[in-house]
Amino acid sequence: MPESPPSTTPLLPTSLMQLATGFWSFKTYAGAIEIGLFNLLANGRELTVEEVSAGLGIAHRPADLLLAGCASLGLLDKSGTRYRNSAPAEEFLVEGRPYYFGGFVRYLDRREYPAWQHITEILRTNRPTTWTPGTQQSLFDTEDPQTLQLFWDCMYSISTFTARALAGVYDFTRHKRLLDVGGGAGAFPIELCRTFGHLSATVFDLPPVCDLARQKITDATLDDTIDVVPGDFLRDAELPPGHDAIILSMILHDWDEETGRTLLRKCRAALPPGGAVLICELLLNDERTGPPAAALMGMNMLVETEGGKNYSAAEYRSWLREAGFARVEVLPLEAAGANGVVVGYAS
Repeated sequence: MPESPPSTTPLLPTSLMQLATGFWSFKTYAGAIEIGLFNLLANGRELTVEEVSAGLGIAHRPADLLLAGCASLGLLDKSGTRYRNSAPAEEFLVEGRPYYFGGFVRYLDRREYPAWQHITEILRTNRPTTWTPGTQQSLFDTEDPQTLQLFWDCMYSISTFTARALAGVYDFTRHKRLLDVGGGAGAFPIELCRTFGHLSATVFDLPPVCDLARQKITDATLDDTIDVVPGDFLRDAELPPGHDAIILSMILHDWDEETGRTLLRKCRAALPPGGAVLICELLLNDERTGPPAAALMGMNMLVETEGGKNYSAAEYRSWLREAGFARVEVLPLEAAGANGVVVGYAS
């Protein structure tokens, strides 16, 4: 009996359709936050389409479609005719919660989404569109304080969970004092000093950012444990001394290779023998084919920075060795802000 020909699966454009319509999901998500849907459903409230329509002051049709869209994305649950926040939405998308994530979504929607519409121009000119090099000092030099506050709020939220992941894979009992370079509002020192009670730390960042860090540190009742030192890690010749661990979280991807190498040399000069620098990033694989989170963050650096890009662990390993670090190891992470930490140990 003759063999049947092997079955062939027809090539379909389904995956291309998903890529093409990805913005539908984002804008549904962003619109629900902006209009206050998750706040309306906070604290376990379960509402019908009609009640959501009245509560948000919108017509029945958009309320119905928004609820269906958010439920399809896992942002809402439904029982009978009533909708409620899903567990992640209740925890992270209700304003006022300790780890509110909605600020990040609003920042992307207001600042980065419009900029990405000019991606062809950016590819051709190799210049960011969210700010104007030559006129502004950096991407953080903005005339819109609300947008800047959204940025720092979202960075704090992401960094908090990245710090917790780091605490689970790296043993900080070997260190006494941390330096968080470009530490923002201090999420890493706050989380790590809470986890490792023997640790003390310093946040090193630009003066306006230090004010945010001081408030977060005070709110965490860690004023006696965490210091704040204003400075500029790009322009200052040296980093603050007296630390045996230095953290660079989502810092090096903002800059070109030479800037990154220079900063790592400063880190090595500031560390005693046995000290370590920890680079927390979304790392590309060595072939530079993924993962998507790292590769697409690199594209976002094209939109946001003059020279930034996402690098691989192999590239960081080379930089660290060139800077004088005797041993390098790579530890995997599972966090929104990083998929790995590259650790360089000073001899």
